[in-house]
Amino acid sequence: MNGTNVRHFPWRIFCSEFIGTGLLVLGGLSLVILMFGSGSPLASLIPSEGLRRLITGFLFGTTGALIALSPVGKESGAHINPVVTMAFRLYGKIDLRTAGACVLGQLAGAVAGCLPLLLWGSMGRSVSFGATQPGQGTGVLTALLGEVITTFTMVSLLIVFLGFRRIRPFTPALFPPLYAIMVWAEAPISGTSTNPARSFGPAIVSGQWQAWWIYWVGPLAGMLLAALACSFLAKRITAAKLYHFDSDSDRLLRRSAPAP
Repeated sequence: MNGTNVRHFPWRIFCSEFIGTGLLVLGGLSLVILMFGSGSPLASLIPSEGLRRLITGFLFGTTGALIALSPVGKESGAHINPVVTMAFRLYGKIDLRTAGACVLGQLAGAVAGCLPLLLWGSMGRSVSFGATQPGQGTGVLTALLGEVITTFTMVSLLIVFLGFRRIRPFTPALFPPLYAIMVWAEAPISGTSTNPARSFGPAIVSGQWQAWWIYWVGPLAGMLLAALACSFLAKRITAAKLYHFDSDSDRLLRRSAPAP
């Protein structure tokens, strides 16, 4: 890569996605360890596993929403998920270089954010530091279908929120109730990843790669189906951001989109 390309690489967006994804997995998977790790007092305080899944999903979604509203999220758009970036790319809302910077930042950030999880010690190891794996007795194809359905739901709702101006500012508020329901209902099947970076980080840290391809193929397939189903809304999406506000960063991301 020559000096010109280095200068033109969107480092600020890369760093924002790196930090945002790192915070998502650090906060979100710490919740998983607290709720389900061996020896955690929360297991006795909240004996219902279903209720713990509901709370975990809600707080995980809340973490993502807060990142979208933060200065870090406002800078890059808070994709913090490769399939979200790829959906924006499919719709022509960001150029290839920007999309590549986002995905690289997300994967690197997920690994960096998972490293502190090692401090949870045996409690973290008991749940493989939040690694996503098919549930006991769940077939690989069933887990794959679970990832397709949950990612399709997430991306479809995201596109709908971004496609209508009146509800667009409330897009971050979508994620806490959505993930509460999805994690409660689907986590025993596949772990409810919907995010290759979220699965990649703890797999690196824990060494658990069981059926790892599910957490790439499932979310990508779900995203593609959602992008096709909601393609009539593509022209209504004005910027590759989860939270919209008037700023220089918004205008920069709009300018990075290929000309229609």
